[in-house]
Amino acid sequence: MDKPQQSARTVSFFVIAVFTVLFGRLFYLQVLNYQQLGSISTTNSIRRIWMPPPRGRMIDRNGIIIVDNQPLYTIKIIPSEFRKEKTAFLARLIQKPKEELDESYRKGYAFNRFSATIVNRNLDAIAIARVSENLWQLPGVLIESDNKRLYPDALFGTHLFGYLRSISREKLDELADQGYSQDDKIGFSGLEKFYEERLKGQKGARFEMVTPLGKYAGKYDDGKSDIVSIKGDDLYLAIDGGLQQLAEQLLRKTGKSGAVVAIDPSTGGVLALASAPDYDLDIFNGSTDRKGWNSILTNPSKPLFNRTVQAVYPPGSIYKMILAMAALEEKRFDPKKKILDNGVFIYGKRRFLSNEGRGHGWVDMREAITVSSNVYFYNLIFPVGFENWTKYGAMFGFGQKSGIDLPGERAGLLPSTSYYNKRYGENRWTKGYLVSLAIGQGELGTTPVQLAAYAAAIANNGTLYQPHLVKGYRDTATGKYFPFLYTKQELPVSAETFALIKDGMIGVVRRGTGTLAQVPGVTVAGKTGTAQNPHGKDHAWFIAFAPVENPKIAMAVLVENAGFGGAISAPIARELIRYYVKGEKVAVAPERKGNAPADSVLQADSTDTAIPAAVQPEKVINNAEPVTGERIDNKSGEVSE
Repeated sequence: MDKPQQSARTVSFFVIAVFTVLFGRLFYLQVLNYQQLGSISTTNSIRRIWMPPPRGRMIDRNGIIIVDNQPLYTIKIIPSEFRKEKTAFLARLIQKPKEELDESYRKGYAFNRFSATIVNRNLDAIAIARVSENLWQLPGVLIESDNKRLYPDALFGTHLFGYLRSISREKLDELADQGYSQDDKIGFSGLEKFYEERLKGQKGARFEMVTPLGKYAGKYDDGKSDIVSIKGDDLYLAIDGGLQQLAEQLLRKTGKSGAVVAIDPSTGGVLALASAPDYDLDIFNGSTDRKGWNSILTNPSKPLFNRTVQAVYPPGSIYKMILAMAALEEKRFDPKKKILDNGVFIYGKRRFLSNEGRGHGWVDMREAITVSSNVYFYNLIFPVGFENWTKYGAMFGFGQKSGIDLPGERAGLLPSTSYYNKRYGENRWTKGYLVSLAIGQGELGTTPVQLAAYAAAIANNGTLYQPHLVKGYRDTATGKYFPFLYTKQELPVSAETFALIKDGMIGVVRRGTGTLAQVPGVTVAGKTGTAQNPHGKDHAWFIAFAPVENPKIAMAVLVENAGFGGAISAPIARELIRYYVKGEKVAVAPERKGNAPADSVLQADSTDTAIPAAVQPEKVINNAEPVTGERIDNKSGEVSE
């Protein structure tokens, strides 16, 4: 056999061998191992779609639902199944710029090309109908029904409720093991953030069959394998919706920044919490309104700043009662002894004024509180001593967080000997610093919620409750109501001391600096305060409680750059007391959401949401003894162990 023939034969054998191997492999895959491949094919044709649960609702002390849920329609795409040439078509259907849709696709593909990613939230019914009619030519496009928040038209609740935001990629890495996934929303501020674990609920999932082109082909396993989502737990608030609405309106009417915190002195439950300026939470609801978001970010008054727990200013004359109580309890000064307030106090080479230098004449302790005599308290600080001044301030919660159930609370600052030694060095500061501290100025700093808790403690004769917005929750799975436990401290201050302090505060409202807080038929105790502001007009404080005989409400009002507290903050307290104690409606022309009328009243929902009055859960919450394991059935109103 010559060489050409031998070479041809070798090539023929090689070709036959290759085809034999290929044929054998094909036979193995299609005949012998078809079941395994069929199983893989079936798996790839099943799509899992997460079903986000409705968040828990928020219900006020009167059983009124003030934060609920409403449908939210969302468009999602699965990047691996979506055909990019359809981008412009889909963008027209949902009326979204093609560039934004491209960006959403790119981010989704980079994150996980097999997972559905949101490209548009909060679509209206017309847009949803347009997409539905064209789904057959949009493989990988899904229409989802989600939830968004429903707020009342009558109030904003901006810094109270808080808002939701999509989880960032960085944060998702931390939260993935807690069941969060791409495009989930999470509580970002307020109660939404603080009680995220209670409110979020548990995701469900549905499984559906799809064709290789991504077209829906029916439910998988007739829906038997679907996982039902579980709604979040409902929160029962101490808040009174009507009082909250009024507090917001009154603050907004001043045209200035400020805060109002009102507390039930018998429990520590927060009745109203408002910070101004505020904004409409619907800006973040469903999809973020970019124009609205930019207006918030560029507002020089900083609407995102929650002044109720984050604004720290000197309390001014409101702190004088601390010094008075320290003097009485430590027996350092006779309250009947009178001091001549001639308008000027001289310490070293410095002159400190009282009543703009006019003075108040001869005053004892009661009168000094009523007329807010600076000279009296300048003299009082030295026999009382710095250590006692600090001790009694700390006793009433100054210089420490109140523990209110809101994120971002600041502790303020309560100066002490150790603080000054650390800041200025030992023996490098003098007693001259104490003169300003005596009237609540200097480095001393407090928040509105601290002052409200302080006012409540005076009102109830010395029980300092942990302020709280939420009384308890109803577990969705069991339908049972569970109260939260909060701390309380019985302060070592005598009833006689509180009686004197209250007399002075009653005088403030009747004939002193807070006469604009008077409410006919109600005994109101109050105290004005001025927080000095080196950058402009001083900030106006006012604390109050009423009725003095059986206090139902205590509060702190702050209006920034308003000058004197008795002129602008005291009238706000008056209207809140009129509403809450006497039940009188207050005519205010507010800036409203939607078409809500000015005198709109929040209405109780007809569903079973109110905690039975007979149960009185707040009294259970604040018991001195632990109430572990006690449950309240919200449906029957019975208490069971």
